[in-house]
Amino acid sequence: MNGLAMVAGLSSKFPFLAKKPKKTWPGGFHSAQGLPSEISQPALGPSLGWSGSLELRLATRNSEIRKAQRLRYKVFFQEGGATPDAAAALVRRDICRYDKVCDHLLVIDHAARNRFGASKPRVVGAYRLLRQEVAQQNFGFYSAQEFDIGPMLARHPNSRFLELGRSCVLAEYRGKKTIEMLWRGIWAYVKHYRVDAMIGCASLEGADPSRLASELSFIHHFAKASPEWLVRPLAQRFVVMDRLERDAVDKRRALAALPPLIKGYMRVGAKFGEGAVVDRQFGVTDVFVVMPIAEIEGRYIEYFGGPDETGRKAS
Repeated sequence: MNGLAMVAGLSSKFPFLAKKPKKTWPGGFHSAQGLPSEISQPALGPSLGWSGSLELRLATRNSEIRKAQRLRYKVFFQEGGATPDAAAALVRRDICRYDKVCDHLLVIDHAARNRFGASKPRVVGAYRLLRQEVAQQNFGFYSAQEFDIGPMLARHPNSRFLELGRSCVLAEYRGKKTIEMLWRGIWAYVKHYRVDAMIGCASLEGADPSRLASELSFIHHFAKASPEWLVRPLAQRFVVMDRLERDAVDKRRALAALPPLIKGYMRVGAKFGEGAVVDRQFGVTDVFVVMPIAEIEGRYIEYFGGPDETGRKAS
């Protein structure tokens, strides 16, 4: 299950997706480590940059990870209506064993205050990052609980994979600034670790695929991955996506109904697996996403451009 994120941009594959005009980084993003404009080979964190009072950083303390878990609980369970297990409900945190081995990309608002008016920095955005070598040394990829990703990995034995997961942004910060900061951090991470492909699950709201026929059919017919990148669900969890014939899909209406995260992935060139999975705990239907870096790099850089190198603020 994934959270909520949003990216806008360019896709020549889908002419009905509006192109994004050139712009500077939102809010005057200042790189803490001096990332070059093309974001190649950056020095990595823990602090990756600032935009006003918002800091983009990698978690270095357990307390920061616990704050990310509290944010996820609020977004997934309190807002999203997912059903927490007993442990999560007791501590009001989205607890997952993968948290111990993943890197956590955070946006922290240093201007936030508690109910008494005292300064209290707050985690307002988060993404969980799992590199292939770390996954292989521990529990494997999280998405392998739903999707049979082994054949795809075997087809790319010399590629480095990065799994994205548990993305979420606090409601009052759910605008472009916070979300784009997270995506800029992901890109710095990708370039630093020389990742060849990003993978993960993305969710459509609702656990009844028949009510998602238009959206699922749109993804199947117009955004399915090529055979070398194709991934299918585990056999016992496979849910058919092509519920409508290609010509019966209203592309504009189906696109408009897709969650922002999936539209964002699509706009930077992502492709999707064949078949979906119903996650009843979270009340969603998951699809598999793959983003080969060589295929999305130009679109990613065209959208994000380079950071504002003036007035750089050190971490």
